[in-house]
Amino acid sequence: MLFTGVYNGYGQVSQQDYRLVWSDEFNDDGAPDTTVWGFEHGFERNHEDQWYQSENARCENGKLIIEARRVHIPNPDYRAGSRNWKTNRKWIDYTSASLNTRRHKSWQYGRFVMRAKIDTADGLWPAFWTLGISKPWPSDGEIDIMEYYRRHLLANIACGTDRPGVAKWYSVRKLISDFHTKDWSSRFHIWRMDWDEKEIKLYVDDLLMNQVPLDSLYNPDGSNPFMQPHYILVNLAIGGDNGGNPDRTAFPKRYEIDYVRVYQKE
Repeated sequence: MLFTGVYNGYGQVSQQDYRLVWSDEFNDDGAPDTTVWGFEHGFERNHEDQWYQSENARCENGKLIIEARRVHIPNPDYRAGSRNWKTNRKWIDYTSASLNTRRHKSWQYGRFVMRAKIDTADGLWPAFWTLGISKPWPSDGEIDIMEYYRRHLLANIACGTDRPGVAKWYSVRKLISDFHTKDWSSRFHIWRMDWDEKEIKLYVDDLLMNQVPLDSLYNPDGSNPFMQPHYILVNLAIGGDNGGNPDRTAFPKRYEIDYVRVYQKE
């Protein structure tokens, strides 16, 4: 398939010769395609409130639905007296899903596109992002094509530092209210990354959110995590270090994804 532009309801983006190399249109109702998507399980990162499980993701009416639910069920990993945040919680208060293509699909360079609708209620933390296939985080490289929390839409790029587990961030955030669209969160939007051997550009609805040259993104050991294949992740987190307080938010909440597509230049 030859690609000459992304149509998103807001106009057409730049005319360049891209070829579609992979997509998931989520047209088959039921569980997501496990030949493409794997699932995270349990408490994963950032002291988030949700327990990840595959049961919270399904394909329905041509969309991937990631549904966050409020629950009160025992944490099967609970250990009395534990100092680990994943095992010292006696109860699971929320469930959600996190999907990734890590074991199945990865790409080096290209145009990554998602059409989706995100809920912007308090405590929600949806994301569309990538990680590199080698090295531990953050030296593997992280690209947050879309991240939302606390009334802000974010576009972030991170590489490693000389401190293990500490990232160097190139981050841009924009208040949802700055879009001056009353029903912004009830509409579908297009998130896009254009990534080549020179730079990474991140967009929402054709608006350039962040742009970083690759020569600014080297790890201290001289490796560049953005000169390797990356895989895709989509997830809906709750609370945690950045997500805010979900206590007054009515659940369930949905992150609805119409499609995810990857294009590469001829």
